[in-house]
Amino acid sequence: MTFSVSSRKGAGRNPDLDALAPVCNILAAYLAPWWIAGGWALDLHRGASHRAHQDIDVAVLRRDQQSLRQFLSGWSVHKMVDGQQQPWTEPEELALPIHEVHAERNGTRLELLLNEASQTHWQFRRNPSISLPLSAMSRRTTRGIPYLCPQVVLLYKAKNPRTKDQDDFEQTLPTLPPADRLWLAQALEVCHPGHAWLRSL
Repeated sequence: MTFSVSSRKGAGRNPDLDALAPVCNILAAYLAPWWIAGGWALDLHRGASHRAHQDIDVAVLRRDQQSLRQFLSGWSVHKMVDGQQQPWTEPEELALPIHEVHAERNGTRLELLLNEASQTHWQFRRNPSISLPLSAMSRRTTRGIPYLCPQVVLLYKAKNPRTKDQDDFEQTLPTLPPADRLWLAQALEVCHPGHAWLRSL
């Protein structure tokens, strides 16, 4: 499958969203689940980009990591350990707190985030008591691009929100249905009691 990304807002294509296509086309051959994450996922949810992005984060499941490592055969692959890159070689199993993998080949760079999950539920890495059915965590654009649901993306951004994270929250909040707002509010109450975003939710 070849992906293309376009905005549903305004006329024509959004050139910012076009940057996703090369990464999506590479990952189309990866048979385990994957999702666009971070600020790009919020753009896909809203159907338009409102700011520039420095990178493209891709979420995968930790339980599929050996499939991922085999898929990345021929790439330069590193795990992030205490902020430093270290080679990730087969068949090493990556355990928490390691959750970030960088891969590079011929100038193309992937940033992959290992997510925790049971057989049926995504689990928040920072507090496994916070979960969501995998079916609810997964969203897909009309053109087939998989992305993390916005409430999960915002939960990750809530720990130490930067200016861009606050902007993402304000841009995305009006698009959240009541059930998604409630889930995010309950998760914030557990992880970050008194968080400023709770006043808006």
